[in-house]
Amino acid sequence: METEKLIRENKGTIIDVRSSHEYSSGFVDGSKNIPLTEVSNRLEELRELPGPLILCCASGMRSQKVERYLKEQNIDCINGGSWLDINYLKSI
Repeated sequence: METEKLIRENKGTIIDVRSSHEYSSGFVDGSKNIPLTEVSNRLEELRELPGPLILCCASGMRSQKVERYLKEQNIDCINGGSWLDINYLKSI
């Protein structure tokens, strides 16, 4: 299923990998903040969330790194890019 459709239909779980400080300044409603630096320590938590995980950050670079790592851990995920783009898609 394509990323935009997943977001519009509220499928999966949106994971914002920005720092908690960045997240507190604005985020996608219903998203979960798991900073990049905490991802490896929270794998079990990530495995239990409804998939696919839709990863986002400020620009899509950190979420791309997390996507590669989680796929190596056999966790269903996609890079959604910027949280602002996801926020926009949820609003249309």
